[in-house]
Amino acid sequence: MTMFYNDPASSWWPTINAHRFFSYLSVAAFVVMTYDWALTFAQEVELVWRQRWSLMAVLYLGVRYLGILYAALIILRDVPTISLTDKVSWIVYVLWNWTCVVAFAILCVIMVTRLHVMYQRSRKILIFLIVIILVFNIFDGVVAVIAMVHALGEEVVFSGAHQCWITFTGDFLLLNSVAWILATVWEVFALCLAVWIAVKHFRELRRLGHSAGGVMGHYLTLLMKTHVIYFVNFAAVSCFMFILDFSPTFSTFQNSLGTQTFYGLLQILQIMQLFVLGPRLILSVREYGAKLVADSDTYMAMHSIAFQERGDISTGSSV
Repeated sequence: MTMFYNDPASSWWPTINAHRFFSYLSVAAFVVMTYDWALTFAQEVELVWRQRWSLMAVLYLGVRYLGILYAALIILRDVPTISLTDKVSWIVYVLWNWTCVVAFAILCVIMVTRLHVMYQRSRKILIFLIVIILVFNIFDGVVAVIAMVHALGEEVVFSGAHQCWITFTGDFLLLNSVAWILATVWEVFALCLAVWIAVKHFRELRRLGHSAGGVMGHYLTLLMKTHVIYFVNFAAVSCFMFILDFSPTFSTFQNSLGTQTFYGLLQILQIMQLFVLGPRLILSVREYGAKLVADSDTYMAMHSIAFQERGDISTGSSV
């Protein structure tokens, strides 16, 4: 049932202003998502659409276009000029929540694939990592189902400004915090595995007398650089999430300007982690591979030209 608050002297004005500022940050998150998509679309066409289809191509397109859906949903949910009924508010929340769950699962598969390659396609490592992400993602799925059951959508109108409010019954908030803790454990564990094997490979390259600036060294550096940047962003998201969940101040004053600003910044960081840096875990590797192929083709062409010139010189001297 839609609730209306139209008293000009109402004490709800601080809440109205806080949610209006939060909507500005939601629009900023939408701009970040769409700008990055536009920025990388040419690379996407060249390195994904025009290449042979593979699991990585499907995962890239999945997480990239889930991001566009996610950005559209937060605009529907947060912009105060858009009116949603209670039922539609609930549907938008459920779609938003499942988008996060599916995106996290896709990123887990991407990370497992990268680690599998770094560990020289070890079958034991692959099985071990698959078991871990299955446990974590099944738990996430269960929490998402519980959220569907215990979430209540409600449209609230403050002096013409529409708000989509979601409230929960039961212990969902506690389960959601546990899910974030498990996600943090996974990301820390994945980073430790990546760092350990990268250090081992670099030591092996040095022992064999190979330059760390060679193809293998550059490839490992690229994998670690993109992984660390992704992890730093995830760590920022986790810190924001834990502060909002466990700080008495934020828990008590949910509708204050400070709390809504925190939620808005969290939303931007989450879009950066899931839908900007996530796809780049694949795109950066494909771009590096394309550069190697281009450099190889250039070298072969130059070598062929040089061979032909030497042949021409040799022929000319023999005549």
